[in-house]
Amino acid sequence: MCPPAMALTNDDEFQKGVKHLFENGVSKLPNKYILPVSDRPKVDKEHPNAAKSSLKLPVIDFGELQGPNRSQVLNSLSSACEEYGFFQVVNHGLPIEAIRSMIDVSTRFFGLPYEERAKYMSSDMTSPVRYGTSLNQRKDSVFCWRDFLKLVCHPLSDVLPHWPSCPMDFREVAATYSRETKWLFIRITEAILESLGLWGATTEVKTEEDDEILKQFHDGSQLMVVNCFPPCPEPDLTLGMPPHSDYGFLTLLLQDEVEGLQIQYKGKWITVEPMPNSFVVNVGDHLEIFSNGRYKSVLHRVFVNPAKPRLSVASLHSLPFNCMVGPSPKLIDQVNPRRYKDTDFANFLEYISSCEPKKKNFLESRKLT
Repeated sequence: MCPPAMALTNDDEFQKGVKHLFENGVSKLPNKYILPVSDRPKVDKEHPNAAKSSLKLPVIDFGELQGPNRSQVLNSLSSACEEYGFFQVVNHGLPIEAIRSMIDVSTRFFGLPYEERAKYMSSDMTSPVRYGTSLNQRKDSVFCWRDFLKLVCHPLSDVLPHWPSCPMDFREVAATYSRETKWLFIRITEAILESLGLWGATTEVKTEEDDEILKQFHDGSQLMVVNCFPPCPEPDLTLGMPPHSDYGFLTLLLQDEVEGLQIQYKGKWITVEPMPNSFVVNVGDHLEIFSNGRYKSVLHRVFVNPAKPRLSVASLHSLPFNCMVGPSPKLIDQVNPRRYKDTDFANFLEYISSCEPKKKNFLESRKLT
């Protein structure tokens, strides 16, 4: 049953996360989670589990990308990155078993007693494993309705011993999944570079520099974030995640069948319809910078619902942490002058540590006026 209301005025309770609140039978949303009216999701009152308008994202058939229709698929990929900043990938070649096992083991991790999950709580943003809540639980004035497990995935052999050892198969399943998504990221990145005219069949002369950029991605950073959104007593007052864009190059998102992801499209919040066994892929800030603004890193957020828990696994990929990311020199000319400053992961960490991340401010801070 719900603990006495007094316990919920204690800030320490919120630091334990929303799964802990849910397990203790919270029946009213604590003030700590109530957003200002202007920031609240507009939930359809007749169907509280769904937001009003939904969107089928452009679908990229990965099998077609490997076949004779590659050039048409590259055109679709390019327009998806320019118009939506998001697309879905089907026929991706990842074993369905690896995907299902990752969802299953993640569900079991969040089903562990709080004391077991809390072993991985840390405010150190560089820690190889970090369990926490909200977006930044040390800084957020209003908390969002999510708990997360963040796993640094590179180099795998160094970080694996730090990952959760319970459930017993967690490390094995998560490591397999991380390797599979890395492989898919590299293949999609080849296609993205080719669609920008920077690599592959479309480049007239391939240089060492072209191969070097791909080599850097092979050795690049990978961060896996497992998100848990328990049922929420008053979903119209809060969000699972506030509007944000992803800092990396590409994010590969695996989600269960429960709706929740929304993207900002033409000034409106549109719900992305989940497709079984597909990946939602989105352009990150680094790719917007690298493409000199041609491909768009788009604001997205997560809404929650009163009846169903939701789980997602985001795999964020980019260049190595110590690498500077700037616009590709081949995409800069008199017609398209340089639009962004160079940046690296240290700039990003400094930025998010110094402020409450609101909207796309990090990317805005890298723009040249």
